[in-house]
Amino acid sequence: MPSSLSKLVLTGLSLYLGLTGATSTHQQPEKRGSNTSSGYVNGVYFGSWVVYDRQFNPSRLPVDHLTHVFYGFVNLDAQGNVHTDDSWADVEKILDNGSQAGDATYAAGCVGQLNTLKKAHPHVKVLLSIGGWTYSQNDNFPTAANTTTGRATFAKSAVSLMNDYGFDGIDIDWEYPKNETQGKDFLELLRTVRVALDEYAKANAPGHHFLLTIAASAGADHYNLLPLAAIAEQIDFFNLMAYDYSGDRFSTLTAHQANLFPNPNIPGSTAFSIDAAVQAYIAKGVPPNKIILGMPIYGRAFTDTDGLGKPFRGASLANQTAGSWEAGVYDYKALPREGAVEEWDDVAKASYSYDARARELISYDTVRSVRNKVDYLKDKGLGGGFFWEASADSPGDKSLIKASCDALGGQGSLDQGGNWLDYPNSRFTNIRANGAV
Repeated sequence: MPSSLSKLVLTGLSLYLGLTGATSTHQQPEKRGSNTSSGYVNGVYFGSWVVYDRQFNPSRLPVDHLTHVFYGFVNLDAQGNVHTDDSWADVEKILDNGSQAGDATYAAGCVGQLNTLKKAHPHVKVLLSIGGWTYSQNDNFPTAANTTTGRATFAKSAVSLMNDYGFDGIDIDWEYPKNETQGKDFLELLRTVRVALDEYAKANAPGHHFLLTIAASAGADHYNLLPLAAIAEQIDFFNLMAYDYSGDRFSTLTAHQANLFPNPNIPGSTAFSIDAAVQAYIAKGVPPNKIILGMPIYGRAFTDTDGLGKPFRGASLANQTAGSWEAGVYDYKALPREGAVEEWDDVAKASYSYDARARELISYDTVRSVRNKVDYLKDKGLGGGFFWEASADSPGDKSLIKASCDALGGQGSLDQGGNWLDYPNSRFTNIRANGAV
């Protein structure tokens, strides 16, 4: 990293946060002193929007089975300023009786509940996730990442928001760099953010490591544009989005959406596979333990079809099956649908359901497929797994998050590295109070 860039990032953080050279007045509890661990990651994305119609609050997260929560999404502008578009869900909405209504200096909302979970569960790390599909559908990411100033602004504002929210790191979900130039810009952006996080830690949490992760495509058209080995040197791990291989809006035949392996016996059902993506990442120089295998907690539906690898009705919105919250997509907890029979493809190691009367096929993960994926990731030396997204899971023994935890070896096998609570410069009084002992 050029020293001039390091100075630019550090100077920006100093001016914006007033953090450099500051000494915390709070004494950090000993158990929070380090977040290094050799255990497995078992993470989940939590979308801020699920507190509305879905009425799923962070307090319902199965934290005993989790190591990381990726909270998203926050947005950015073309200048690189990272900001929330939903402060109501983040810090204002009253989700529990302990929140203070109408106090702008108090973080209620999802941020308040996530910090409560952090205090009670020191192994749970919460990351601020920037971007996502919707916020990537403009030129803000490539514009901001293309200049030194834009990257420094991104890093400064991202770390500032992380500090205000009392989170443990930053997750960047740029979907997707469109060419090799943008791929290199992404690398430079990550380098800049890594410097900013390290300087923040030096000034405010000596000896602690704040996390930097990315959501990464499992499609060759996307990952081949990235300098993966160089990116791996800057980040803690890749959240490999190993799902959405098929769907009624973009597929020509019914197919598995998250299969481990190809199945040549059913042509067209496995145009992609998890194994192909994992092997490609490793071949391109990514350490296996920096690959976190993504698994879906939802199913993609196809209508008017005779089965797997078969034609289905056209993908216009009028023709799509209803779905839970989005046409053609069902929460895992709503599956299998009434009248459907769950099936298992033992070649692809993938599950699906089929309703012969309704002629509807839905591709989704089950406890069985998750166990197979965990066996696979352990065999390949991967760093663990993560899920999209929390509100769609089933409770109890049908939970995919729990199934993954159990298959990894139980709670004792998970990453026990401590989170961080001491944020005396947060703009929220309750976040500032987290580190007081």
